Amino acid sequence: MAPWIDTHCHLDAPEFGPDRDQARARAAQAGVGVCVYPAVEVGNFDAVRELAHVHADSYALGIHPLCSGRAADGDLELLDHALAQRRGDPRLVAVGEIGLDYFVPGLDAGRQEFFYREQLALARKHGLPVILHVRRSADRLLKELRGAGVTGIAHAFNGSAQQATQFLDLGFKLGFGGNLTYERAQQIRRLATTLPLDALVMETDSPDIPPHWLYATAQQRAAGTAQGRNEPAELPRIAQVLARLRGIEVLQLAEATTRNALQALPGLAALVAAA
Repeated sequence: MAPWIDTHCHLDAPEFGPDRDQARARAAQAGVGVCVYPAVEVGNFDAVRELAHVHADSYALGIHPLCSGRAADGDLELLDHALAQRRGDPRLVAVGEIGLDYFVPGLDAGRQEFFYREQLALARKHGLPVILHVRRSADRLLKELRGAGVTGIAHAFNGSAQQATQFLDLGFKLGFGGNLTYERAQQIRRLATTLPLDALVMETDSPDIPPHWLYATAQQRAAGTAQGRNEPAELPRIAQVLARLRGIEVLQLAEATTRNALQALPGLAALVAAA
């Protein structure tokens, strides 16, 4: 069976501090061959790179829209330098996590858009795909992508079917993870089951977006039940839910989503072959 690829995982996050290596080992035992670790700001560029090398995984370098408020303009020069410096690193597979977030209140939309446009230009300059953060921002992201000359992955996609088609027309793949395990997530489930199979890649966004079996309601948390932490080892079980929804074998889904990930992030090919 093709190894699963977790195309979006923040294993460098503090939540994994107590058992980071063990979490990656559990993922490998579950069949996750390669993880992609996107950076979120200049301060964790080294962390994701080192983690990728320790665990034979991959990484992306970029400035997250939620971090744009504290980022300096000079951070773009640091990103440009890091991309040039790591050009020969086979584990560097994308510019990311970049994009726009119009959901979180208090963020400067203009500041986000500036960093997004500049990072699209850097991705094109360095010949790398992008990993996009898409939250209530699909139309604006698409506007900037037209003519940008880059492709990649729209992570944790939750837009409309029309927006999904526009991303696909631009050569992007769409990331799906723990959200699709919730029966109430009707829009995400509809997209995940009706889009062409060659449109989808799998992800966890660990430690975030826990699948339903890890989720604790506010009432449960108030009663002392801890919120479950998502991790890459959950990916195959999430994929089982998607395979069941689509009415296909898990093996078919594994082969398709691995193939799709390699198309979106070509640098993964050598890593998957060695996994």
